[in-house]
Amino acid sequence: MKNSSAAARKTTDHSAGFEYLVLTVRPGQSIADARREIVEHAEYGKWELRTTRIYMGGMRRYWMRRRVMRVASTLDTFPS
Repeated sequence: MKNSSAAARKTTDHSAGFEYLVLTVRPGQSIADARREIVEHAEYGKWELRTTRIYMGGMRRYWMRRRVMRVASTLDTFPS
């Protein structure tokens, strides 16, 4: 995601089983670029759009979430 117009911040809520990505688009930045970035996250990162907020002054914030992927270790399954 070169030349990204949105700032992204990622957090994890283990109790709910989701991790969240918050994209912030400043006033004056291209909505088309923000939309493209949201689509890329959804398509390639398996994120889903959860909430959209438009603030006074034109700032937009998009909350995206996905299930936490739990991976089991396979290192101990092979005999020595």
